[in-house]
Amino acid sequence: MTAKGTVHKYGDNVDTDVIIPARYLNTASHAELAQHCMEDIDKNFVKTVKPGDIIVANKNFGCGSSREHAPIAIQASGVSCVIASTFARIFYRNSINIGLPILECAEAAQEIAEGDEVQVDFATGVIADLTTGRQFQAEPFPPFIQNIIDKGGLLNSLQK
Repeated sequence: MTAKGTVHKYGDNVDTDVIIPARYLNTASHAELAQHCMEDIDKNFVKTVKPGDIIVANKNFGCGSSREHAPIAIQASGVSCVIASTFARIFYRNSINIGLPILECAEAAQEIAEGDEVQVDFATGVIADLTTGRQFQAEPFPPFIQNIIDKGGLLNSLQK
C-alpha cells in the first residue's frame, strides 16, 4: 500500500487539543470532526487539505488527552498518512486501531517542507519527497499491523 499527497507541516508537541479541540467532542460524526481538524493550530487546514494529503510533524505528535477523536478527525479530513519524529504512544495506538497509517522518521520529519509532494510505501517504509528527490527510510509496519491498516482498523481486521 502507498500514499501520495501534499504535505501539511507542523512542529513539536502537536497535542490532541489542537488536532481536534475539546469543544467538538460532543459529536460522533466523523465528517463534523473533520470540519474542525487542526483549526486551533492552522485555520486554513480544512480549506486546503485534499484527499491523500500527508501531515508531517516533529516530535511528540498527538500528545495530551488520549482521545480517539484526534486520529479520527485527521483520517476523516482525507489525510492518508502522518509522519513524525515521534508520536505520543496512545495516539500511535489509536491511529493503528482506526487504520490511520503513521510512520516515525526523524530525518524525514526535519527535512520535508510544507507543500512538498511526498509518496510513502508502507510495505518498505520508504518515504520519497518528490519535490526534492530525497528519500528517507522509516521502519515498515510488521505484517500484523499492516493487516490492521489495510483492513481499515482493528475491528475490521477481526471480522471474518
